[in-house]
Amino acid sequence: MKNSSAVTSPPSLSLFLLLLLPFPAQSSDDLIDTICKGTPFFDLCEASLRPLSPSPSDPKSIASAIANVVLSNMTDTLGYIQSLIRHSQDPAAERALAQCAEVYRPVVRFNIPQAIEAMRRGEFGFATYVLGDAEKQTDSCQKWINSAGADDESSVPLTARNKLVKNLCDVAISVIKSLMNGR
Repeated sequence: MKNSSAVTSPPSLSLFLLLLLPFPAQSSDDLIDTICKGTPFFDLCEASLRPLSPSPSDPKSIASAIANVVLSNMTDTLGYIQSLIRHSQDPAAERALAQCAEVYRPVVRFNIPQAIEAMRRGEFGFATYVLGDAEKQTDSCQKWINSAGADDESSVPLTARNKLVKNLCDVAISVIKSLMNGR
């Protein structure tokens, strides 16, 4: 009897990949398209996510990316509000702007960064709550601006910025909810 040891060949690379990827992988563009179709503002979602580099490649990174877009836009809007305060000549408008800054500041500095971190930990419910609250803060800001009767050329861009942030929050909440439902 021959004394031989059985030698097994390593599984082929294609078999190994098939085991790792039992379902066809979607490209990041296809995934962004699929996720954005489930949001209330498809074009805004696409326009916010497509230019990112590297492109988010899984639902969790897409949710985090859109939350970062919200944070960036809220940060820019807060800076714009602070600039308007510095140049305001109207006491009523200045008070309304100061109220806006007071609600934007903690959302930008603490709340949205906490929501992004919560998503990394898989705490999507908390992130959804925080983004919903951020959306309410933009509504409050807009009501103060409207009630102050600020009808100069500076209120129109602020209204547009508030609307953009509100819509981005809606998109982010939809993305996170789809992620939660897909788990």
